[in-house]
Amino acid sequence: MKRWRDLVSTVCGLIAAVFLAAMLLLTVADVTLRATLNVPIRGVYDLVELFLAATFFFALPCVFLRDENIVVNSIDDMAPRWVPTLKRMAELVAVGVLVVMAWQGFLAARDSYEFNDVTADLGLPRLWHWLTLLIGVIGAAIAAFVMALRGDERSKDRPEGRPEGRP
Repeated sequence: MKRWRDLVSTVCGLIAAVFLAAMLLLTVADVTLRATLNVPIRGVYDLVELFLAATFFFALPCVFLRDENIVVNSIDDMAPRWVPTLKRMAELVAVGVLVVMAWQGFLAARDSYEFNDVTADLGLPRLWHWLTLLIGVIGAAIAAFVMALRGDERSKDRPEGRPEGRP
């Protein structure tokens, strides 16, 4: 199971990295051309907006699969044995929140499609933005669900009774 999670996590991370690199290169090219030749690249704002959405939402499942969400270790010292259970509960809450986000995103995507909503400069269909959101949020919900159901692999690697990341 871990190998499958590592593979999917790596693929999602690589896709997000490609969009991030494209966004970076496009911005640098636009700024350079604008400053040197006074020739901006048409539609940069539209493309950067789409690439930013793709970067974030394709990276989201990766974060869940790698168990790298930002956490505050406020309970670890008081009740270290509760930490795995609390993490599972948090992952299940995340599944619920992500499912609601996917449902609302689907409704917005449907409206965007029906009204033929497009970006201001290039006229790109806004549906592309919503599709990246839906792919990422649904992928993150599945990843959070998988992580909530997994066995506690981390407890095998750390001494008994010690929270994760503590000596």
